[in-house]
Amino acid sequence: MILIVDFGSQTAHLIGRRLRQLGIQTEYTDPEEAISKIRNQKSEIRGIILSGGPASVYDKTSPNISKDLFNLKVPILGICYGWQIMAHLLGGDVRSGTKEYGPEELELGIKNHELGILKNLTEKKFQVYVSHGDSVMKLPAGFENLASTKSVEYSAVQNLDKQLFGLQFHPEAHHTENGHMILQNFAEICGEKTKPIILDPEKLIKDLNKIVGKSKVIFAVSGGVDSSVAAFLVGKAIRKNLIPVYVESGLMREGTAERVKYIFTKLINSDLVIIDARERFLKALKAVTDPEEKRKKIGSLYVDIFNEEAAKHTDATFLGQGTIYSDVIESKGSKHASHIKSHHNVGGLPKDMKLKLLEPVRNFYKDEVREIGRLSHLPEDIIMQHPFPGPGYAVKIRGEVTEKRLEQIKIADTIIVEELKSARLYDRLFQCFAVMTGAYSTAVKGDARVFAEVVAIRAYESVDVMTSQIAEIPYSVLQKISSRIVNEVPDVSRVVYDITTKPPATMEWE
Repeated sequence: MILIVDFGSQTAHLIGRRLRQLGIQTEYTDPEEAISKIRNQKSEIRGIILSGGPASVYDKTSPNISKDLFNLKVPILGICYGWQIMAHLLGGDVRSGTKEYGPEELELGIKNHELGILKNLTEKKFQVYVSHGDSVMKLPAGFENLASTKSVEYSAVQNLDKQLFGLQFHPEAHHTENGHMILQNFAEICGEKTKPIILDPEKLIKDLNKIVGKSKVIFAVSGGVDSSVAAFLVGKAIRKNLIPVYVESGLMREGTAERVKYIFTKLINSDLVIIDARERFLKALKAVTDPEEKRKKIGSLYVDIFNEEAAKHTDATFLGQGTIYSDVIESKGSKHASHIKSHHNVGGLPKDMKLKLLEPVRNFYKDEVREIGRLSHLPEDIIMQHPFPGPGYAVKIRGEVTEKRLEQIKIADTIIVEELKSARLYDRLFQCFAVMTGAYSTAVKGDARVFAEVVAIRAYESVDVMTSQIAEIPYSVLQKISSRIVNEVPDVSRVVYDITTKPPATMEWE
């Protein structure tokens, strides 16, 4: 197997996922425990990957690793921070100043890229995804440079004699071209044989049956892909002991309740419970403007409601959720990861929750969850619908959530979806939505000055939610959306289009 030392990168788990797709076993360890783990399992470890991370090698509190690691005579690949800590410990020079966030063009050098980590790559230039503030400015002894971006000279390096490799970009990111091949090259250097693994929903169902037994599961469903697939798996495992509960918060898209009814009464024969809690959510969000507080209040209220429902089912011991891995890592899912935002079903849950959590798809990414749903014979229109987070419009409204602003965003959001579907663009996108920005600008309506709110459009392409590219929507479609929003949504002055990739942006604004 290949050991991954997790320095806290948002995509550290994605490294293992990419290797798993190649049929390679991986394990994770924190840097503090790496040496002891390697010594205890030396016969099993064929290679080591040092992940990226949010720290700087010069910070006193930054995660570090013993220099002895590089004398173990196993191939080691350092990615981003992992490459920087390798260079730092081996006598190279790492400095702050050259920052890169998002897509960059990598250009291969003229020597030796046909060997080692970049072998079999035919393009001389291709896109990579980067996210760093520090860079290696001087190579350690024995290393040679393989590739550069316009800003960073040492973007791909190697020491073939010692089988040490460094990348300043993220090969695990979906939008890094040739990233899959680069990781496969490293696996082959480690002597690992690649054999793709197929997702198996039947195994997940059997595992759930063992975990739950005869207990009942109250499952939080939203009509979205993740909760629908996860609840479907649980339903297959425990049949009538599944109690799907849809909380009508008033924060979801129009038609969500109808979709939930269809899924859980027609496709999954279960006793669906619908709870109207719109007034409770508006009351909880009154005067709340901080996005983290919004998420935590929403999460806490959801759990209160599910605890109330659990009291009616004394044999219910589990709360089921459609949490996926991208939710976990953004809510600080590993020791050295940076907290990005609390997802209502991860960071927003109270510590004194009475029910045990059951999260069948927690270790999978969005595209894997969709494939599991497809293999489970769920309809394509459910599997491929756009994601919409549990806090819904609450995190698409900058500032306080009021009835008026909810009504505004629902109209604007519906217009965006309608026009993208009309232009046959909706199915090409991963997600699209409106944002009430909280910014105000001047407009002229009916020859009168109006000072009103700005609406933003966010639309992007992605596969696993960890990286995204902007959606290149034709200007004519954007113009139609803009015209409809400023005419049909009360008290809106203008519309702007968000063209920021991830990284550096997150998918949502809050």
